[in-house]
Amino acid sequence: MADAVMITGAGGALGTALVGYFAEGPARVVAVARGLEQAALDAKYGPGRVLAAQLDLVSKAGWSELLARLEGQGLSVTGAVLAAGGWRGGAPLHETSDELWTGMLAANLETTRVSLQALLPGMLARKKGSIVAVGSVAAVRPWEHPHAAAYAAAKAGALALVQTAAAEVLESGVRINTVLPSTIDTPQNRAGTPQADFTRWVPPRSLGDVIAFLLSDAARDISGAALPVYGKLHV
Repeated sequence: MADAVMITGAGGALGTALVGYFAEGPARVVAVARGLEQAALDAKYGPGRVLAAQLDLVSKAGWSELLARLEGQGLSVTGAVLAAGGWRGGAPLHETSDELWTGMLAANLETTRVSLQALLPGMLARKKGSIVAVGSVAAVRPWEHPHAAAYAAAKAGALALVQTAAAEVLESGVRINTVLPSTIDTPQNRAGTPQADFTRWVPPRSLGDVIAFLLSDAARDISGAALPVYGKLHV
């Protein structure tokens, strides 16, 4: 079986950047997102270098089908980056709608839960694997994110989930960690706050370097960590 790195949320700004980053490495890349076309990925990265996988991340049946298909193609997911998520805010908690609250929990917490439940059995059976969840500074510094309580709570919940799961599998050879970026320098974030000093933000490639380290054997003794990747926004 050949090793593969899976990236969820591969259609978003960060996910797209991470697909490009890991496509330069030795492992095959499985890009998980709705709307991805294999022909477009082949044209951009070379035939078969990156595999498109359209999946509802909270569908357990969809996950089972995808993992079985990859195994049938001789691919073993030994590394995974859980980059799916989303941000919505703009109102204090007492004005936050139920729709926004449940939407943030679904996008940032439920996707993490179901992804872990899908990926861990295979990794545990092989006694090999590393998962990195993309969290947020809001999970550990929520007071700096007023008017985004739903997002901060969802990211804090995802962090607790990851660290609990990491403790559960600590003796297995499978590792799970979280990176906590501050604002990531993407075109969407620049457009949303054009007055900001972009040099203080985290470049996607810098975040990719940290994630690649955590996935690698060089980080074999690191699990359950929540690694700050703050750029120049925090001390």
